[in-house]
Amino acid sequence: MMNKHVESQRPDAIAIVGATASGKTATSLELSFLLGLHNDFAFPVEIISADSRQIYRYLTIGTAKPSREDLETVPHHFIDCKNPDERFSAGDFGTEAAETVLTIRQRGKLPVIVGGAGLYVQALCDGFFEEASEVSDDAAYNEIIEKERFALQAEFETQGIVPLFAELEKVDPASAKKYTDMNPRRIIRALEYYRATGVALSEAHTTSHVGRSFKTRFFGVHVEREELYARINARAAAMFTDGLLEEMASVLALGYSPDLNSLNTVGYKEAMSHLRGEITLERAVELTQQNTRRYAKRQMTWFRRDDRIEWLSGTPEEIAHSIITRLRRG
Repeated sequence: MMNKHVESQRPDAIAIVGATASGKTATSLELSFLLGLHNDFAFPVEIISADSRQIYRYLTIGTAKPSREDLETVPHHFIDCKNPDERFSAGDFGTEAAETVLTIRQRGKLPVIVGGAGLYVQALCDGFFEEASEVSDDAAYNEIIEKERFALQAEFETQGIVPLFAELEKVDPASAKKYTDMNPRRIIRALEYYRATGVALSEAHTTSHVGRSFKTRFFGVHVEREELYARINARAAAMFTDGLLEEMASVLALGYSPDLNSLNTVGYKEAMSHLRGEITLERAVELTQQNTRRYAKRQMTWFRRDDRIEWLSGTPEEIAHSIITRLRRG
């Protein structure tokens, strides 16, 4: 039985964050294993994936999901839970994942949140009403916001502004009243925020921050830039070797449109361009590497602004040991 001193040191939840290819998944699995070995500090773990793409079924290679063996070893949540054509905003994730955190805690287990989607982590751990400009104007726009903007821009170019304004009137009437001049830039900005977060931009500007009933302790996996970029390049190349093109083709064969937001992401975009004959395989790999490096840079810009994060370096096992040591210290 856990003594009272150890129980008092146990956080409500742990978040492991960092850039893509930094080793977050491996660290979370090592932590889950090591926590089970400490009889005086044993926290059975369940993992919550805070990844904006791993939620989708059929998208496995391009999202670097944990292996089937890993998923069977440690309970995971929010992996393979939506079809590629289902819309699932960061706001939706924050609401559902917060309920999952509480359920895991009620089972006497420790929720470990793992992911590099800053907006998803924020929505889950902090609730979702920061001043909108802090999200939409931040240089660290994460992939969720970017893909919504890309999709909206494409809709504007093919359909014009009228359908977009009609959508804005339905989801955010207050903003629509302000943008009766039909300014495309403002309408797209308001819609991209709503689509990504599930919150009206006007509401985000006027509502005070809503917190969570649980407190999260944040740990970041730090990798030096040169090493991180080398890992990214190797992973991107391996994805194509391991069947990313075949995975993309199989998703299309199921009847899913290549224009879906879930496929408008790094790796799948480049694979689609190659399948269409627009670029060579070599170029598809190069672009995936380049765009993933850019995304990693934005991720780190996002996370570095959060001074709650305790940054750790080393192998996944070393970082997991460091986390346990810090938990012991309280």
